[in-house]
Amino acid sequence: MNRVQKKYCFLGIGGIGMSALAKYLFEHGERVMGYDKTPSNITEQLISMGIPVVFEDSISALPKDFRTADTQIIYTPALPKDHSQLNYFKTQGNNIKKRAVLLGEVTANTTLFAVAGTHGKTTTASILTHLFAYLNFEFTAFLGGIMNAFQSNFISNGNEYSIVEADEYDYSFHQLSPDFACVTSMDEDHLDVYGDQSNMIKAFQKFADLVDQKVVMAKGLELEGISYAIEEKAEYFAKNIHPVKSGYLFDLVTPGKVHDGIYLSAIGRHNLSNAIAALALLEIAGLPMEKALPALGTFKGIYRRMELIALENKLLIDDYAHHPAEIRAVFQTVTEFYPDKRNLVMFQPHLFSRTQDFMEDFAQVLDPFDEIVLMDIYPAREKPIEGVSSDVLLERIKNKNKRKIMDKDFHLTVLQSDVDLVLTLGAGDIGTHVQKLKKNR
Repeated sequence: MNRVQKKYCFLGIGGIGMSALAKYLFEHGERVMGYDKTPSNITEQLISMGIPVVFEDSISALPKDFRTADTQIIYTPALPKDHSQLNYFKTQGNNIKKRAVLLGEVTANTTLFAVAGTHGKTTTASILTHLFAYLNFEFTAFLGGIMNAFQSNFISNGNEYSIVEADEYDYSFHQLSPDFACVTSMDEDHLDVYGDQSNMIKAFQKFADLVDQKVVMAKGLELEGISYAIEEKAEYFAKNIHPVKSGYLFDLVTPGKVHDGIYLSAIGRHNLSNAIAALALLEIAGLPMEKALPALGTFKGIYRRMELIALENKLLIDDYAHHPAEIRAVFQTVTEFYPDKRNLVMFQPHLFSRTQDFMEDFAQVLDPFDEIVLMDIYPAREKPIEGVSSDVLLERIKNKNKRKIMDKDFHLTVLQSDVDLVLTLGAGDIGTHVQKLKKNR
C-alpha cells in the first residue's frame, strides 16, 4: 500500500534555515512548495529540484491543491504579521508551525549536535559537518550557510546524527533536544526580542539546560560546560599559532594529549576558534577526533564567510559580518594576513533595530579601515525607525575617508577603487551584488 504524501507550504522558503528543511522533506518524499518575497540563488536551486516557489503574497498565487486545510504550514518568524497567505491558513485552521518547531521534530530521534552563539554558528557547524563527512558518518546537517564543498546548506548522508544551528532569534533554539551542544558567543544582539543582554544570556542558559549530554563553550561565558579557546589555557585550546598563506598551523591541546602541527584551511582567528569548538564537540561525543584532524586542511569554506575573490587588480573578501564583534574580527584578520594592503570596507547595515542598538559600536569598529563606504540599511523584516539611517552612522565615523553610495554604484565603486583589498560586509543583499560582480569579472 502506497504511503500518502503530506503537503507542506513554506512561507519564507528562501530563508537559509527554511530552505534546508524544505529540501529535507522533499528528499523524504513529501510534497513541498513555498512562498518568498524575492527570487534568489536559493529559490532557483529549490525550483531546479522540483519544489515550486511563488513570489506573490496572494491566495491566488498558491496552487489550488495547496490551499486546502490538509496542507501543513511552516513559517519563519521574520514574516510580517499582515502576511495574507499566513492569515488565510490561520483562518482556515491549517496545522501551522514555526520553522524551529519542525527542526526540533525532524532531529528528535537522532543524536543531535546543536551549535549556538550570536556568531560563529555557521562556521562551527560547517566544520563539524566537514569532519563528519570525512569520517563517513551517517548524518544530516541543517546549516545557516552554503558550504562550498557541497554547494548546499543541507547535507544528507543518513539519519544517525544531526548537526544543526541553534538559532537564538525568537527563542528558536528552545525547540531543540540536543545530545551535545556548543555555545560560541553570547554577545548582545536581537534586543528587539530580548530587551537586554541579561535576558538573552538567560535564554542561552536555558538552551544549555536542554542538552542531554555535554556542552562545549567558549572560555569565559556564563555557562557550565567544557571550555575551549585559542592562545589561552582551556580544556581544549590552540597554541603555537602560525598564519600561513591561506590558514593556520597550530598545536591542539586536549585534556588527554597535545596534537602537533595541525593545518586549518581558513583565515581569521575567529575561524580557528570555531574549528577548536568543532573538534571539542567531536571528542566529547566519544567520536574519533584525532582521525579527523587532517580534514581541517581540506575545508573549502562557506559562501560569504571570509570568502576570497580575486579580481583583476585587487582582492575582494566577502563576509556576512553584520554585528560589531564580527566586523572587528574581520579587521583583525585583515591586519594579520594583509598588513601591507590598503583596504576599503563596504558595509550594508542589517536591520534598523540592530543599527539603532549598535550605532556607536559600528562607528568605532568601522573607523580603523583605510576607506569606508556605507550602503543603505537592509530592512529585512522591519519598518524604518525615525532617526536611524546609514547617513546618521556615517556622521558618527571619525575617519575622513568615508562616503555613502546607492546600490547602483556598487560595481563601479569596487572596480574604480585604487585600493588593494575590498571588504564587502553585511547580512542583507550585498552578497547578491558581489555575485554579479564575480560573474562579470
